[in-house]
Amino acid sequence: MKTDFLQALAIQRWDDHRYYHHSRINQSLHLLSAISFVVAYGLLFIDPPLAALLAWLVSMSSRQAGHFFFEPKGYDHVNQATHEHKEEIKVGYNLRRKVVLMALWAGSPLLLLAQPTLFGAFAAPATSLMEFARQVGWMWLWLGAGGLLFRTVHLFFLQGVQTGLVWMSKILTDPFHDIMLYHRAPLYLLRGELIDPMGHVQAHEA
Repeated sequence: MKTDFLQALAIQRWDDHRYYHHSRINQSLHLLSAISFVVAYGLLFIDPPLAALLAWLVSMSSRQAGHFFFEPKGYDHVNQATHEHKEEIKVGYNLRRKVVLMALWAGSPLLLLAQPTLFGAFAAPATSLMEFARQVGWMWLWLGAGGLLFRTVHLFFLQGVQTGLVWMSKILTDPFHDIMLYHRAPLYLLRGELIDPMGHVQAHEA
């Protein structure tokens, strides 16, 4: 059972890399995202709302900017797949789902402005910008946890419990794996290589 889980995790990681991380800019932004996520993980034990602010403002913003603005959307000759096909088979959040998630993230401070105690979730309205920021941090922490759990349970029904648990494990460990995978991406970018030739993918598939 453990072997099957680890094999499924390796497959999800491999598919995520080969399908969705061709751009060296995207890879470099994932490296930035991963490093800041690791710092945020440490902050969770010290200052959870600050950890959430770092995770969303730096880690998630840089990560999703890489996918939205720099990852090629045309035909994927390496994997012989269209962008539409890749979006359809993506296990986690595809671009459409990410738009919804990021809209909830961006709109949550507006909800707090309209409902200063967030319908009683906070004992009292914020009386300073710092207090407001920390309350937003708590909201973003709940949003992140909710988004992770929602898609995990959703996958239970779509593809099975193991797929959902594997995906959740992948998401939680992605920062460490991405550092290992993309630590040289900025160097390639400085050399002028905008797109990873993905020779290792073609060799693996051969």
